[in-house]
Amino acid sequence: MKLGVLRETKIQPDKRVAITPHVAKKIIEQYPDIHMLIQSSDIRAFKDEEYLEKNIPVSNDISDCDVLIGIKEVAKETLIPNKTYLFFSHTAKKQPYNRAMLQKCAELGITLIDYEFITDDHHVRLIAFGRWAGIVGAYNTIYTYGIKTGLFTIKRAFECFDHHELFQQLEHVKLPPIKILVTGGGRVANGALETLSHLNIKQISPEDFLTKSYHEPVFARLDPWHYVKHKNDIPFNFEHFTKYPEEYVSTFLPYALKTDVYIPCHYWDPKSPVFLKPEDYLLPEFHIQVIGDVSCDIGKPIASTLRASTIANPIYGYNPHTQKEDDPLKPGNVAVMAIDNLPAELPRSSSEDFANTFANKIIPELIKTESDVIKRATILYKGTLTTHFEYLRNYLEGKE
Repeated sequence: MKLGVLRETKIQPDKRVAITPHVAKKIIEQYPDIHMLIQSSDIRAFKDEEYLEKNIPVSNDISDCDVLIGIKEVAKETLIPNKTYLFFSHTAKKQPYNRAMLQKCAELGITLIDYEFITDDHHVRLIAFGRWAGIVGAYNTIYTYGIKTGLFTIKRAFECFDHHELFQQLEHVKLPPIKILVTGGGRVANGALETLSHLNIKQISPEDFLTKSYHEPVFARLDPWHYVKHKNDIPFNFEHFTKYPEEYVSTFLPYALKTDVYIPCHYWDPKSPVFLKPEDYLLPEFHIQVIGDVSCDIGKPIASTLRASTIANPIYGYNPHTQKEDDPLKPGNVAVMAIDNLPAELPRSSSEDFANTFANKIIPELIKTESDVIKRATILYKGTLTTHFEYLRNYLEGKE
């Protein structure tokens, strides 16, 4: 098998890469029958020379590779017929902006495997950037708090060489006695907690967050059973909640009214209860100054998340009275950080982590004659929708 590592072609440029130099060398040493070719790139966080130093060949032409590996959606004009591609396609929710790319993949007889659906037998994802979204998202939230209050300044995340430098920035931050709240319990939330741990502040229980006052900065993390309950007050069951979210109501507001800085890291289903309604922001007890919305669901679950922000312009303001975008520094407005491609701010660290996971969990599946793991994640097989993704038929054909 010959693996080609793609240069990223999505605009805005993404500096991440699926296979880093260190991991590329490890793969070819462990699997003598696998050959690797790196597509040359002048924007990638890892330079061509770093691959060449490890005797990994680099070329502009990767057309003789069997499997082509990227991160983000591939520009349709660069697609090569009859190849197997692995990347985050962002098509499974019928995203209109990627329809043309999926159509081109089908037209060219491409086999498209989407990382988002590479799962084990228990439907747990095997490869993702969630931890890095949480790490960078929490850091950016603290950065935003410094800007909002004028208490301190730290480097932007993308200005840090890697996560070690990012964490070093936090060692000199001194926070006033505020309460920081994180919602979620997966990789993203744990990444956020990893960042907060470098502030040397105390983690408290959800119960203490609600009932106690502190003379020092503290943070708490909420699981779903803290912020929702069943309409009929039956005991919380996580599996039931994920299947029937419409049967639940929010219990989040009491926590919100005790919060100064909020970092949403939860998964949200459109049928689930919302977290913050527009009227909540007008309550006299409401005093959240900053929301670093790592989950970045636009509009409904958190009213102040009006849009995604960008790495170039990470912060905007939400005016609770007009419910519109406004100056983030204006008193009474909430400063919102809602970047939707957070791991791209730490391309070296997030790529190295992703590449190691790829080597350990995906390569063994790719070299099998037949793999259920790969089969579940295959949207197109030689240009044809697979059974799991047949629901995309009308989307692919432009009928919806």
